[in-house]
Amino acid sequence: MPDFPDLSGWLQYIDGIHPKTVEMGLERVRAVKAKMGLSPSFPVIAVAGTNGKGSTCAMLESLLHHAGYRTGCYTSPHLLRFSERIRIGRREAQDDETCSALARVEQARGEISLTYFEFTTLAAVQLFVDERVDIAILEVGLGGRLDAVNAFDADCAVITGIDYDHMDYLGNTLGEIAREKAGIFRSGHCAVSATDLVLDSAQEAGARLFLAGRDFSWQKLGSSWKYHGMNRTLDALSIPSLKGAVQLSNASAALAVLECLGIDIDEKTASEAFQDLEISGRFQTFGDVMLDVAHNPQAARNLAANLKEHPGSGKTVAIFSMLADKDIEGVIRAVSGEIDEWVIYPLDVPRGADLPRLERAFSELGLGNPGKAASMREAWNFACALAAGNDRILVFGSFHTVADFMDLNPNCGARGHG
Repeated sequence: MPDFPDLSGWLQYIDGIHPKTVEMGLERVRAVKAKMGLSPSFPVIAVAGTNGKGSTCAMLESLLHHAGYRTGCYTSPHLLRFSERIRIGRREAQDDETCSALARVEQARGEISLTYFEFTTLAAVQLFVDERVDIAILEVGLGGRLDAVNAFDADCAVITGIDYDHMDYLGNTLGEIAREKAGIFRSGHCAVSATDLVLDSAQEAGARLFLAGRDFSWQKLGSSWKYHGMNRTLDALSIPSLKGAVQLSNASAALAVLECLGIDIDEKTASEAFQDLEISGRFQTFGDVMLDVAHNPQAARNLAANLKEHPGSGKTVAIFSMLADKDIEGVIRAVSGEIDEWVIYPLDVPRGADLPRLERAFSELGLGNPGKAASMREAWNFACALAAGNDRILVFGSFHTVADFMDLNPNCGARGHG
């Protein structure tokens, strides 16, 4: 068995052992899970959806932590450090802990080939077992039915919303995509959904569905908000510290999960939890710089709404790049009305769109010629030259785009860095 001195060695190894980055299916991961004897005794919350998964996981983690539970939380992708993906008691797992869990997976898998995500999913759950967490939150990587997270039965499954993304894997209609995501539902277990697109799937699975707008809802009340649940109402809750109107939908779904699981929480504790939230790249602001990982049309529409709700006193300059297999035109179209000037650059990753592909999107939409740069460093300097004192700079289009900026500007602060 390989023995690596640090986490980077392990990550490089598991990234190269499977011939495909994504290979849908549960046979491999279930086989290794069985060989590991990996059968969690704690409740599992699985979170799927096109957008809002990371925010909903962060809210569940904070609510449960403030309610006195020791949580395990597994999310993806990460921005700067792999350890962002695995948290225990709201702290990132230590590298030596992660290495030990990865070694357990490697020892058990034998000749079974696992993808990077399958490997790390098993390692995360092994860590949660070792650390004896009270409850685990697992974010689905892609889809739901055939995702590695679905190797673990969810005591409560969450669907944050459904839109077009990953159609090569999930289908070309919203109904097909919904059916794939609802594959995390389990007979007799509760499910919470922000969309009624999963009604038929919930009935077929025999899940106890709690649907937004039917079984629970929320109401904004100026500087606070109210949650109307199945068996309780929480008044005068603090607005979540994560910006954007869509966050109240995520917050109400998180509270509905607690109700489903029979976990009581009062208004004061819930408000403290919603104020104690940190998640990078979700309409995150640093002075006159904004970061957003929006990478599909639905997320871009949410971003446009946030920009409209929080207008600047000057113009908005966007630094933009995306992956080539995403709906680049759809994203640009959704947010173009809120952007005054654009700077594009190619992502230095295998799936990154090159400059001609990005330029073609702007041409097809009749938006003229954006500013062009060869790297984030050049794009940042270009955008800073375009932006006057009261203007703002938006960095968006992909987790990779935001990560490039954070790597260049580790303090994510004022202009002039880089």
